[in-house]
Amino acid sequence: MPQMSLPLFDSDGEAPPQAARLASALRNLAEQGVYFGTSSWRYEGWLGQIYTPRKYLVRGKFSRKKFEAECLREYAATFPVVGGDFSFYQFPTADYWSRLFGETPASLRFGLKVPEEITVHTWPSHTRYGTRAGQRNDRFLDAGLFERAFAQELNPHRDRVATLMFEFGTFNHQTFERTADFLEPLGGFLTALPAGFRYAVEVRNAELLTPAYFSLLSGHNVAHVFNAWTRMPTLSEQIALPRAFTADFTVVRALLRKGRAYENAVKMFEPYLNVQEPDPSARDGMRRIVDRAKRVRQPAYLFVNNRLEGNAPQTIEAVVLEKDA
Repeated sequence: MPQMSLPLFDSDGEAPPQAARLASALRNLAEQGVYFGTSSWRYEGWLGQIYTPRKYLVRGKFSRKKFEAECLREYAATFPVVGGDFSFYQFPTADYWSRLFGETPASLRFGLKVPEEITVHTWPSHTRYGTRAGQRNDRFLDAGLFERAFAQELNPHRDRVATLMFEFGTFNHQTFERTADFLEPLGGFLTALPAGFRYAVEVRNAELLTPAYFSLLSGHNVAHVFNAWTRMPTLSEQIALPRAFTADFTVVRALLRKGRAYENAVKMFEPYLNVQEPDPSARDGMRRIVDRAKRVRQPAYLFVNNRLEGNAPQTIEAVVLEKDA
């Protein structure tokens, strides 16, 4: 894989103080192979922290349209990588990818979620899924569809891709009665994946974190995504499992405090102005992963979500500058 170039601070004027502090710290970490970013980026709550308010004025008033269209460029002045959740819900077109990568600095890398069309076994019973709700997904782990509709369209820009993540939602016990019932089709899928990308797998069933699961990923140099999530072991508990580091790179998604539902986190923390509830366990887990990445000299990509503590940039700053007090 091509080496990541480091982000350069590119802003017409002074950045907000937090952005300036973070840019320096994250550039230093990137030089050591550790890349911090956030899950998505269009948050007005970060204005005055990461984003410069005056950049998004139209005729003297804040323009949400201008902000959403242009803020990623300013984001890239602080962060070397960003998590793209948008691709979970669609197969972006070649034109879409060209615009996205063409309108953002070449230094910015993306950690992209693969469309749910590939990773959902049974469609959720939700109105947005229409007639598919509650039905079995016949494209589950369809490697051919993944290659045709996603990888081929993205391939011209693969030097901008930090990792592609396969997120598997929580399976009920009727879906896969045994761990092997999931690992067998997963193994066939991983074998069929096209070369050229870093792949990572995120599961949300703690019982799947078995030696057989880690061995399967390791055999394909696919990373296990260390994920802070409602029903998963903590990051520190996951990294303590034997052979949990399954690839020559590491991926972390710090999403939620253990035991908290996503919807509750949204209600508690919107509009994501500040950290409201620090999660010492998640912070400690991320620091341990950073220390390991430096020690073994393998890249690590860490994506932090607003729903973890209330404000992802402030969480990252606390982790990298060790500002827990």
